Amino acid sequence: MKAEIINQPYSGEYEERIYDLESVWNSQSWTWIMFTDDYGIEKVGQFRGFPKDVKISKQKNEIVVLTSDCAFHLDATELNIIEAEKQVDYGNLEVTPTGTFIFSEYSDIYKMEKSLSNMQKIESPFKMDFIEFKCWNGNILEFECDEIRDYEKREKMELNVENWTIKPNKNAPQQRI
Repeated sequence: MKAEIINQPYSGEYEERIYDLESVWNSQSWTWIMFTDDYGIEKVGQFRGFPKDVKISKQKNEIVVLTSDCAFHLDATELNIIEAEKQVDYGNLEVTPTGTFIFSEYSDIYKMEKSLSNMQKIESPFKMDFIEFKCWNGNILEFECDEIRDYEKREKMELNVENWTIKPNKNAPQQRI
């Protein structure tokens, strides 16, 4: 299974399905995701909210779609909603090499245990802000953040997903803003 954010397709071009949560706070924005299964069959999902990210956990056979309005947790076989959460503040989404979904809010990082309602906060050595996931280096997720007590310094950090610890990346030069 592959999933990617696309522009709005022409009506009738693909088999389409709408994913929405009723709320008076819903935006008028939509995200379109192209799902391509292992046989090359393409389907499009239309999700409420401005696009942020989509990730697949092959190990769990699950997909998470993150928009400005919602987080959608889908079963990757039938593309049915397992659960969805409204008005989320998640800014980043990743999936570990072992298939665990990781989210960040403005100042915290969470791992999704079994569901969106069962998130575990990963403790940091200091209060973080403006978290931005960068890249994987084996089982280490490299990311940047501001240290709340010193907004003039952008920290390069590492999240080790084997022991779920966060520490500064000592090999990377820290940046003054």
